[in-house]
Amino acid sequence: MKDLNSILESLLLAVAKPLTIKDLAKFLETKDSEVSQAIKELKEKYNTEESGIHLSDNNRKVQFVSNPKHAKILHKYFEDETTGELTKPSLETLTIIAYRQPITKEELEQIRGVNCSLIIRNLLIRGLIEESEEKDQLATTYAVTMDFLRHMGLASVEELPDYEKLNSDENLNNLLENNIGGEEEKEQ
Repeated sequence: MKDLNSILESLLLAVAKPLTIKDLAKFLETKDSEVSQAIKELKEKYNTEESGIHLSDNNRKVQFVSNPKHAKILHKYFEDETTGELTKPSLETLTIIAYRQPITKEELEQIRGVNCSLIIRNLLIRGLIEESEEKDQLATTYAVTMDFLRHMGLASVEELPDYEKLNSDENLNNLLENNIGGEEEKEQ
């Protein structure tokens, strides 16, 4: 594949999470060995003292990361994001996740009516939510963490006020099914 290095750079930057060499090769319809060679070349390109971006590879998974020598300054920057109070939009998003988990980003955005990418990132950094990928689902889902439950003094999310009522709200279920199903029909 002629532009394999460039394509891998774009994919790794856009996805922003570890990807396996096997999955990359399958998706790009090429050999594992070709992806491994391209990864080696990208590491030579990026993993230098002068580069702010490095390519990390562990257990046949690869991901773009920041240069380890900048860890202190990045920690200082992100410390402000993780120690301050949650904003009203962050609290709303966290509440929706707690009551409706597991929930996809698309479902969250349908409920809130706005893009939730930065809020999800912030909640992930704080350790209040976690993401998971089911092999049979195409979308990443989000749920609250044990840390969230511990901070709230709960043994499970079922102890949240009005959990049963809000978790199974039929109107919301219908809205999500109709809108998400309608979007899939439009795409076909």
